[in-house]
Amino acid sequence: MSGQPSVLIVDESLETREVLRTALQRRGTQILEASRSSQALRLAEKHQPDVIVVDHESLDAESCEKRDDFAVAVHSWRIPLVVLGGVRCGERRLPNEEFVVKPYHYGPLIRRIEELLGKAA
Repeated sequence: MSGQPSVLIVDESLETREVLRTALQRRGTQILEASRSSQALRLAEKHQPDVIVVDHESLDAESCEKRDDFAVAVHSWRIPLVVLGGVRCGERRLPNEEFVVKPYHYGPLIRRIEELLGKAA
């Protein structure tokens, strides 16, 4: 990606992706989007975003194994991972994972993403 900070948003909800995209693009962040973890893995591997935000339910819809595969791959790339929702599948957490419990407010979530982007810079 270019010199701009980048975020990959993984969520089945188009509305959630639109809200996050709009807010983060206004702050000069490049956005990648995916609705499924398989698509997100390809994008993350190709573009190496600075932060990945993923809805836990989007991963759970595919299976606990795919969620773990996704988290392990992201961890191996050392990309901070913000998971929207709670720990469920095996209650396993990785060092690069942060959980934002639902229901969440967009303001604090966007501020946290920006903090992680600041650390990545």
